[in-house]
Order: sequence, then structure tokens, then C-alpha cells
Amino acid sequence: MSDKREERKRKDKQLFAGLIFLFALMLLSVFAIVVKTAVKNNGKSEEVQEAAAKQTPETEKEKEQDLLKDFVLEIPTEEEIETREPETETETESEDETETETETETETETEEDATEDALDEKSGKNPKTVEEMLAEMTVEEKAAQMFMITPEALTESSRVTAAGEATKKALEEYPVGGIIYFSENFVNPDQTREMTENVQKYAKTISKLPLFLATDEEGGRVTRIGENSAFAVDAVPDMASIGEKGDVKEAYQAGKTIGKYLYDLGINLDFAPVADVLTNSENTVIGDRSFGSRPELVALMDLSVMEGLRDENVLSCVKHFPGHGSSAGDTHSGYVSLDKTLEELTAAELLPFQSCIDSNVPFVMVSHIALPKITDSELPSSLSKKVITEILRGEMGYQGIVITDAMNMGAITSRYDSGKAAVMAIQAGADMVLMPDNFKEAYQGVLSAIQEGTLEETRVDEAVTRILKVKYNMES
Repeated sequence: MSDKREERKRKDKQLFAGLIFLFALMLLSVFAIVVKTAVKNNGKSEEVQEAAAKQTPETEKEKEQDLLKDFVLEIPTEEEIETREPETETETESEDETETETETETETETEEDATEDALDEKSGKNPKTVEEMLAEMTVEEKAAQMFMITPEALTESSRVTAAGEATKKALEEYPVGGIIYFSENFVNPDQTREMTENVQKYAKTISKLPLFLATDEEGGRVTRIGENSAFAVDAVPDMASIGEKGDVKEAYQAGKTIGKYLYDLGINLDFAPVADVLTNSENTVIGDRSFGSRPELVALMDLSVMEGLRDENVLSCVKHFPGHGSSAGDTHSGYVSLDKTLEELTAAELLPFQSCIDSNVPFVMVSHIALPKITDSELPSSLSKKVITEILRGEMGYQGIVITDAMNMGAITSRYDSGKAAVMAIQAGADMVLMPDNFKEAYQGVLSAIQEGTLEETRVDEAVTRILKVKYNMES
């Protein structure tokens, strides 16, 4: 009996040992399969990575092109603004406000709106549509709206730092569309706010329209306010240094920073950003004012600055169409031409402008550069119907305000008198004439041309309508 027990124990041990051996073999087999699969998958992963690397854009230009395709600047069109539901003036702190509070707020707002509507109707202010505004304007008022001048040109003063009785009388005689300020007009924040508030008050009382109050505040070396320590605003670096980093967020912040202090001071239009592609290293007129030499990069940076300005309720104006970055000369001092075809311009210089146009930029500034290979003449772009009406309007589809570069520059004054230059610019398709050398001469030239029929009133109405649309939306 004892022998049988021992035999059974021995067989059980053998069976147990056999089971352990089989289990070990199974573990080894599984491990081998796992290792083999991992090696195989790793090989495939390397192949996928190599294929992906081949598909990755190899140049900065291709990366920028991809970004540009996806960049959507949500600037509303005129139609979207006109049909948009009005926003409440104060945001509710909680969705759980009582019904009584909501009804009280609604009744108060309704009473205020009714009072404002009654006052507007009584005074004739703020007609319902742009068409009504245009219909109420005299020829003299239409002519004046197409000019943007310095406060010195308006009041015939040597230096203006305030808006008082002289400004009011001047606006009564010449209700211009806008005023551009320079460094000498800005003394300190309180002085600037008082000046802009007063001039806007006079304009709205006289013409029932706000003024475009503008300045050149690009950042870097072109800052009328930023350079003045009395304003203590945050410094914005030159565009070249921002473009070198290629950071759209920094470009946006530059626009937002500038827009914030401009709006606080009563400035509603910034002649920025610069959309010139710097392809001529010897160009010093633009230089570090440009974001760089790659069109796609410049376009991305421009769109970002525009968005920053817009978010602070400041209008932007891209410049200097059709591009000043490849020129060698300076239109401030005299005649400058660009020896390029339209195809060459389209491939580089025009790309940033087209991107801004597609995002509904409110202003485009046209330079005085001549394009003989395109226009078959020595006409500056600012006076060329081929450039403004056919290319900028027709081929590129721009429907906003076209404003000339300053008309007191040598490229204009060396060849044309103020009256003739202003008329030619409007005939070519410009909507606003910036800083004529002699404002009164330019104004009288335009008025006489309208009255004589050499400047068609339909062209004038077209220009003034564009101006009114932007101003109407500013007030809505």
C-alpha cells in the first residue's frame, strides 16, 4: 500500500514538472511573437515617417502658403454689418437674472432709443440709409468729403494742438472727410483727447457725419505718438523684427497695442500696416517698415495687424499699392518708376494686398510709383485709371476706400498743380485725396471740374458713397 502511494506521488511530480515545462515553452513562444511583431511595426513606422518627411514642405514659403490658405480674418462686410442684430450695451453678469430686471433694462433701452430717434428725426441727423445721406448733400459737401488734410491746412495755421473756434469755422466752409495728424499735433494724452473730441463734435454738428481722424502709427521708426514719452504707451518694434520671427500672434499684438491707445485718444484710422514686400536690399524708404521679402509672410503679418487694430475699433489702411519694396527711388522727392510687368507684380508685390482685400480692408493707399510696362505712360499709380480702376478695382475686386498717398510729395508737385492732380486722382478711381500741396486750390479744382462736367458727378457719388458707408458703419 505504501509502495503504491509513493508511485502515485512520483507520477504526480513528473506530471507537474511536465506542465511547468509546457507553460515555459508557451511563454517563450508568445515572447518571440511579440518581439517579431514589434520589429516589423517599427520598420513600418520608419517607412511612414520617411514618407511623411518627404511630404512636409521643405521651404518657409510653402509653410507660409499653407498658413495663408487657412487664415480667415473675420472682418464683416458692409452687408453683414447692416443686417446684424444690435448688441446690448451692457453684458449680463449671469444668465439667472430675474425677469423683472430684464424687463426694466429693456424698457429703459427702448425709451432711450426712442428719444434718440426722435432727436435724430427732428435734427435731420443720421438718415436711415447711405442713399438718403448722399441725396441730402450739396456738390460742395461731396467735394469736401473726398479730402483728408492736416489741421494746419484746414485752419491755415502754423501748428495746431487744439480744436476751437477756428476749426469750427473752417469745417463750416470746408466739411472735409478726414484729418491727418502728425507728431507736432500730439502734446499729451489729455490735450489730444480734447482736440479729437472737439473736432468730432463740430463735424457731427455741421455735416451730421463723423471725421476720419488718422495718423501714421506703424511701430518701429514710424510712430507719431509712440515716439512721444508724454504718452507713455507700450513700444512696438519695427515690422522687420516681427516678420523675422514669423509670429502672427506678435503681429496681432502689435496691431492691438497700437489700436488700443489710438482709440483711447480719439484716432479712428491708422495708416498701417505696410504691405510692401522688401525685395530690394538697397531700399531705405521702406526698409525695416516691411515685414520682409517673402510675399506670403508679409500677407500673414498684415492680416494679423489688421485684426489687432479692428479688435480695438480702429480702421486700417494697407499701403503703398502696388508695392514700394522693390523700388530704388523715393516718391517724396521726385519721380519713381518700377520696371515690372503685371505678371511679375502679381507673383510678389500684389499678394499681400490681395489677401487684405479678401479680408475686407477698409482703406488701400495708392502710391505715386509709375508702372510704364503696365500703363504705357509715366503716370504715377495714384493718377492712373489703369492701376486703380482696372487692376485694383477690376482684377483684384477691391470695393473699399481708395486713398492716395500724400499729394504734397515731389512725385506729384514736380509735375502737376494741386487742382489738376486732385481731379486726375478722382477720375482715375481714387475716393479720397490725401494732403494736397494746396488744399483750397485742390478743392476748387475738383468743384469746378464737377460743375463743368469734366469730372462726372456719378464718379463723385461713387466715391462719396464708399466714404459714407464706412462712416455709417462707424456710427452704427
